[in-house]
Amino acid sequence: MKKASNIALAAVLMAGLLAGCGGKGGNEADQGTSSTLVNGKYDPPVTITIGKQQDENAGKYFEGESLNDNVLTRWGVENLGIKIETTLLGGDAAQYNNKLRLALTGSEQLPNVIPVYDTMLMNDLIQSGRVKEITEDIKNYMPDRLKEIYKQYPSTFNPVIHEGKVYGMAISPVLTEGQVMLIRQDWLDNLGLQAPTTIEEFEQVIAAFTNDDPDGNNKKDTYGFTFSGKDSYNTGWVSDPVMIFSAYTGKHIPSSWQLDEESGKLVYGSVDEGNKEALATLRDWYSKGYLNKELATQGAWDAIADFAEGKAGIIVGRPWLYDSVAAVETNIAGAKISAYPTIDGVTGDRTYQSAQLNDGVFMFSKDFNNMEAFFLYYDKLYDAAFGTGDFQYGYAQGYDYDIVNDEVVFDPKKFNKPMDSLQMVGKMAFTKNTPAIGDAGKNFYDLAQGVEPNTGPLMAANAAKETAKAGFVISYENRETLLPTLFNGPPTKTMQSNWEQLTTMEKETYTKIIYGNEPLEAFDQFVKQWHEKGGDQITEEVNEWYSNASKVDVMSSMGLN
Repeated sequence: MKKASNIALAAVLMAGLLAGCGGKGGNEADQGTSSTLVNGKYDPPVTITIGKQQDENAGKYFEGESLNDNVLTRWGVENLGIKIETTLLGGDAAQYNNKLRLALTGSEQLPNVIPVYDTMLMNDLIQSGRVKEITEDIKNYMPDRLKEIYKQYPSTFNPVIHEGKVYGMAISPVLTEGQVMLIRQDWLDNLGLQAPTTIEEFEQVIAAFTNDDPDGNNKKDTYGFTFSGKDSYNTGWVSDPVMIFSAYTGKHIPSSWQLDEESGKLVYGSVDEGNKEALATLRDWYSKGYLNKELATQGAWDAIADFAEGKAGIIVGRPWLYDSVAAVETNIAGAKISAYPTIDGVTGDRTYQSAQLNDGVFMFSKDFNNMEAFFLYYDKLYDAAFGTGDFQYGYAQGYDYDIVNDEVVFDPKKFNKPMDSLQMVGKMAFTKNTPAIGDAGKNFYDLAQGVEPNTGPLMAANAAKETAKAGFVISYENRETLLPTLFNGPPTKTMQSNWEQLTTMEKETYTKIIYGNEPLEAFDQFVKQWHEKGGDQITEEVNEWYSNASKVDVMSSMGLN
């Protein structure tokens, strides 16, 4: 009864929320008003609606500003004749997905632009017939600058290709930064330790951080390594323990499909036999108190909080994570964080991480007829990455940069109107993260090689704190350890019916072993059941897709060859 009532409540919320997306098509041209593009600006203005989840809406607004009336929305109207209207659909990814699925069961109007992050939902939207096929739109309207970017990432179209047609496009494709270890340097120094480079050294350090009073307060109130076990044992971004698994499995990391060198076939990393050794190690560390006792219920930001509050000594994440934990250096006297490369594996090779080439895809309502306007706006957002146009130094003066005494500054405390933190205007747009170009971290690497900070992006990188800079350089230098999953297509037939059960079984087995609630041999039973309960059939289907994917050429049909 509880589940049914939740669905009913969500349906009511869905109807109300999507009503805000426009019941007559959602933009001026769709409603019959003729709008002309003159000198790069629409007259009268065109309205584009977009759905976003609450946690994407990280833009902070000055007094008098709001979700749909802020410095960036006003810029769009004034400079492009494009008005962006955003409707928030759910507080997190799960709620967002549920509300979009509910919209497919009724007649609610979809937003014009639909960011989607789940391949199962992408497939559902395509099968519903309510999203737009955009092959010709990309060919006709995508600016040349964007075409050059998308040519570099052809695999990002895989999830939205159906019967040779394209139903979406990656959001800001780019090889994101890899993860680094952030370690309490003062704890290392206090205990006379060096940063670990192997699994054995890592264990020695986290044992000392747990047992040897690294903060010198004569209390046993610290532990070694914090990570999130709530959602996945391979988060791909922050609070991630995948380094430990890769130490024993190499490239066959959990939740990722990679080539088996012997068979030449794709295999699923979570059933690799090396995971048993990794689980044995984590189980041992957990029993000795080196890990957070609540890791199974601890989300990413919970793990971050433990590090930021001075409870844990090591956390792994992308280099920008430093800004999220740097408060410990302010709040605790003598605290200092340093960035280091992730450890090597037991064979001496590097450990590997999940590579992210895009953060979801844009899909479009079937009734949306202003793709040219979408591409105009989207291309302009890239000016910040290229250091050109209206966004040469950032998105808005006085928000994410300022000019003080003829000097461009990025420290908000030095602005003409000082602030505690930058206002991330890019979050007000319809991308979750600000578009970037080139392998992440290159600007920081170039600066470290002596390149002058003579463009907006280089200036912004140069203004970062030293630990963050070091982390980005380490990340860029080790980008070969980033592995995109080789299966990123729509869910296979058996996946659609069995995958949720298999992934639930995987997570529960891993957690129970680490907690000591199941014997280590439970991993062998999990692998056996995984194969029997659909895993073998899924592996066969995934390899069939992989074999056929290389034969499908949609790039030329989009003018991206």
